[in-house]
Amino acid sequence: MPEKNLLHKVYLTFTDTFKEHRADISAVRMMAGKYLWLGSDETSTIERLSLVAQDKFTDHQQFRVAEFINLPASEDEEIDIEGIAYADYYLWLVGSHSYKRKKTKSDKSDQKNIARLAKIESEPNRYILAKIPLIDGKLFRSCLHPEDANKELKSAVIEMTKQGNLLMTALANDAHLGQFIKAAIPGKDNGFDIEGLAIYQNRIFLGLRGPVLRGWAMVLEIELQDSQPGLMKLTLIGEEKKEYKKHFVWLNGLGIRDFCLDGEDLLILAGPTMDLDGPVQIYRWQNAVNSPENTLNNPQFVQDIPYGNRDDHAEGMTLFEDISGVPSLLVVYDSPAEARLVDDRTVIADVFQLG
Repeated sequence: MPEKNLLHKVYLTFTDTFKEHRADISAVRMMAGKYLWLGSDETSTIERLSLVAQDKFTDHQQFRVAEFINLPASEDEEIDIEGIAYADYYLWLVGSHSYKRKKTKSDKSDQKNIARLAKIESEPNRYILAKIPLIDGKLFRSCLHPEDANKELKSAVIEMTKQGNLLMTALANDAHLGQFIKAAIPGKDNGFDIEGLAIYQNRIFLGLRGPVLRGWAMVLEIELQDSQPGLMKLTLIGEEKKEYKKHFVWLNGLGIRDFCLDGEDLLILAGPTMDLDGPVQIYRWQNAVNSPENTLNNPQFVQDIPYGNRDDHAEGMTLFEDISGVPSLLVVYDSPAEARLVDDRTVIADVFQLG
């Protein structure tokens, strides 16, 4: 596909500790005009790159999530980080909250691969929704608030339950999502799968890659408050005084692969719910943060994003205007094409003009 509105390419260079995961970046957020924070859907770490030129990020620093919050399983098990956001001196991250089905492998027989396709797994670390204090490009388990010495910032994670966490427990009987959760439908089979995270004031927006219901994608809105040291619980919100609000958005039948705030608008990266190529599109949901719950919303189509043939799947985006000088988005790709892989530690991302 033609790379319409492409401003320029950006080179992301990692250390040897992450080079094998440069091909599975799943979350990205630009902060303070200097740092690029990234997550992979195959690790339990957060990566930070620093801007050294308009088209180069290097000085890779890796942070183990287990140093800041208590994971429900070993840190050898992936968190499947699908969203990163920032608000009020906290870095937020969210796992996919999804079941996964075993993949087929080329070195196995048809019989063994068919057996693999019958295996569905749920991994505890995927149900992470956490906040970690972030000051001057560094993460802390706890620290003093930089503007109020009487206030302490502390890492915290949503309380875990047998269903995964408090959010999954609350959704288990939801009229639209409950059956998908109870049936343990894998994320890539149009099952429940969180892939977008945005924070506005004290409100958390979670974008769902799936399920897409008769063409309608969904956004969940929640609020969290500290419950015990290091833990958070849901608060009752909305007209119905429930643990969550629901918003329905029309994205031409696509699911949400990522989103980010632009003022009070949500920019949505939309793509297929299933494991297939394109289409991939950007939408603008105007005044999204003030949208009433349980309404049907029609975000404005902005532009197409190129995709490849079994590769170049746009997976994350972040505003890049402060760096490029024009309204723009930096987009990172899962399964990048060979042409994006430079030496053995660098991968190329794209910067698109935001029309």
